[in-house]
Formats: sequence, C-alpha cells, structure tokens
Amino acid sequence: MKTLEIKDLSYHKNSKTILERVNLTLEAGKIVALVGANGAGKTSLMRVIAGLAKQYKGSVEVCGEGDEDRRKQHIAMTDSLSAFRDSRKIKDVADFYRLVYPDFDDKQFADILEFMNLNEEARLGSLSKGMKEKLIIALVFSRKAKLYLLDEPFSGVDAMSRKKIIKSMLLWKPEEATLVISDHVLDEIAPVIDEVVLIKKHSVLEQRSAEEIRAEHESIEEWYEGFYEGEE
Repeated sequence: MKTLEIKDLSYHKNSKTILERVNLTLEAGKIVALVGANGAGKTSLMRVIAGLAKQYKGSVEVCGEGDEDRRKQHIAMTDSLSAFRDSRKIKDVADFYRLVYPDFDDKQFADILEFMNLNEEARLGSLSKGMKEKLIIALVFSRKAKLYLLDEPFSGVDAMSRKKIIKSMLLWKPEEATLVISDHVLDEIAPVIDEVVLIKKHSVLEQRSAEEIRAEHESIEEWYEGFYEGEE
C-alpha cells in the first residue's frame, strides 16, 4: 500500500529552482532517511508534501488524497514553536493540538512527556533548544498520523537522548504509518531505517533499501558520502 506518491514535482521560488522533476513513492510502514547536502531541497520537499509550500507543479498524494486540505489530515510534521509565546506552558501547546488535530492522543502525549523528562507546567521560555526539540517530537508522535515528517529533529538533543528517542520511535509510530527523517547524524538513525532517499541537484538521485546498501557498503554513511567524493 502506498502512503506517499509524488509525480513530476517541480518547485521554483523567486526564479530559483528548488525541486525539479521529483518522482517518489513510499510504502506504508517504512522508516525512510531523506539525505542530501544543505540546500539540496529536503526541507522544501517536506513542506510541499505537508501543503506548506505552494505553487508547485506536479502531483502529491498521501494515502491516495491529492487535495492539500485532505492530505494534511494524514500528516504530522515537526515544526518550530515560534507561534507560541514564551510565557505559554507545555500544557497550553497540548491544548492547541487537541483542538486542531482530532487524532491527538492524550495518553501517548503524557507517556512521551514523561519519557522526555518534560513537565507540562514548564513555560516555553524556560526550555533549552534540546528540550524544545523533545517537546516537538512528543507533539508529533502524539498524533495518529499515516505519514510522519521529521526535519532535522535532533540537532539540539544530546547524543545519549538521541539514541533513546530513535529506538523509542519504533514504539510511538503506528505500525502501518510511514516515517521520513531528514538528519545529518546518519549513523545514529541507520539501525532503524528501511530505505534511503538521496536528494541531489534538486531531484531524487537514488532510492535504495537500507538492506541493499548494508550488503554492498561498510555503512549507509559511507555509501552516502561516496556521492560527494571529490566535491568541495
């Protein structure tokens, strides 16, 4: 069963090519690493899928839904907390999510908050960058979505916490849901991923199963770095 199907997607902004003729299909239940150099278009691709970036050409379907409003209902994506004032408490943010997303699971949110050592009474202004990222991850996985999009979710999280969170994502994600992670620390997410999608020159250059890559290379990181050998 297909969770995501993209056909001939092109996206230009201010006369600049961001994505060009992207074709991509992701099956249900997969955990996928989205990799590529800075500026390759990873974040823009996620934003197009989530319906946040407009005026693209081509088609994007999530669970067979091409209409942006309907496909948004199936997607949970990491986002900054910039829309909330620093004086707001974690519980206030959760209240907003409950109001906007009917699939928000209170028990799952409480369990993940406890796992992350976060107090719902804490104000956003008191949280470090890493703590905010943990909260964003908790909010995302408290939704019962079909497609999860995680854009650089661990940049401020300490190494030990990252490893625990990555392992726990397998439990938080519904079995049939697809999870796409864009992250620079590829070796850390490598043990849990099923596929790798490489974005280069504004398009999908490679889509390979993690098992195939492991069979042919020392590591997924080594396979990925091979595409940039000799480049400055």
